[in-house]
Amino acid sequence: MTDSLTVQGAFEMLMAGNKRFVAGSPEHPNQDAARRTEVAPGQNPFAVMFGCSDSRLAAEIVFDRGLGDLFVVRTAGHVTGPEVLGSIEYGVSVLGCPLVVVLGHDSCGAVAATRSAVQDGTTASGYVRDVIERVTTSVLAAHAAGRTEEEDFIAEHIRHTVDLLLDRSRTLAEAVAEGRAAVVGLSYRLADGTARLVTAKGIDMKDAAA
Repeated sequence: MTDSLTVQGAFEMLMAGNKRFVAGSPEHPNQDAARRTEVAPGQNPFAVMFGCSDSRLAAEIVFDRGLGDLFVVRTAGHVTGPEVLGSIEYGVSVLGCPLVVVLGHDSCGAVAATRSAVQDGTTASGYVRDVIERVTTSVLAAHAAGRTEEEDFIAEHIRHTVDLLLDRSRTLAEAVAEGRAAVVGLSYRLADGTARLVTAKGIDMKDAAA
């Protein structure tokens, strides 16, 4: 699939699936026994999906895709570490995915917890604290810009994550610079199921939003 799929084509395919999901008319492609047999020898996904671990954010469902379509990486609050970067680089450089998606959402517990920690000076225990610390930069940036609405904090964190991926991964940055891949940030609304474009690198925002 990725051999002939362009960056724009991959994005359009992904968003078409979300429109079907929102409309309540999913096609459930590539979810049958024949597809299972087809992809057993190897995978050829068309997009890397780096999303929040929230149980309401199952990528194959909300984008109406199936087996072998998406290379999915998930962490709470889509926070980034070496394992995440390595997984995304694998999806782009080894599997040849032309599209990387950072998928955030409203009512994100990680962002809410970080906002509380910044405001009250309190924090969680254990490794949850590490998640909060990694989201703090986004929350502080939103505060500095005078943002007050939840959606603004979510969007800022999505933009920060996209920028962080490109800043820390030379492999990904080179793929985008050479036109072999694009990185987009989407914000998902839990109530209506829509995925809204927040930022895009390597693809024209107007084309992506069309």
